[in-house]
Amino acid sequence: MSTFTLHTVETAPESSKAILEGAQKQMGAIPGLYAVMAESPQILQAYTQLHQQFTATSFDAQELTVVWQTINVEHGCRYCVPAHTAIANSMNVDSALTEALRNQQPMPTDKLQALHDFTLAMVRERGNVTAEQTAAFFAAGYSQQQVLEIILGLSQKVISNYVNHVAKTPVDPMFEPFSWTK
Repeated sequence: MSTFTLHTVETAPESSKAILEGAQKQMGAIPGLYAVMAESPQILQAYTQLHQQFTATSFDAQELTVVWQTINVEHGCRYCVPAHTAIANSMNVDSALTEALRNQQPMPTDKLQALHDFTLAMVRERGNVTAEQTAAFFAAGYSQQQVLEIILGLSQKVISNYVNHVAKTPVDPMFEPFSWTK
């Protein structure tokens, strides 16, 4: 059970209200992650800006999902894995890919496997990837741009995963059908 406040538009600090109102309008509810983050308008703003920036990268919907879910699963985030399963579904990502990520199974293509492997290496090695790991990533068709974009996605996920761990954010009803445990 969370000991952190789950803010509503009415209880949130003034600087958080517009983001909560936008989320409620777009999703029909305020996600628990946003409700927790609203306590600090700066983290809520940073997170939503990082999300917008990451979704505007060169990665397609499948690749975004690979980066997000690889990080979520590695961090053991019981809130973000279901949330990003729902997001992947809304982006029409093949459910076989989503299930492979959730269950730590091989990716359906060599290129997506290379993305998964490199993202996992970035997380596990805290960015200290080897020349061989980088070369394998480039050999799969990715570039320096995508290395930097993974770091952007990782920045977003560190914020959400760590907030959810500390706050023990309850999984929202809209994400419950996609519940996950490590």
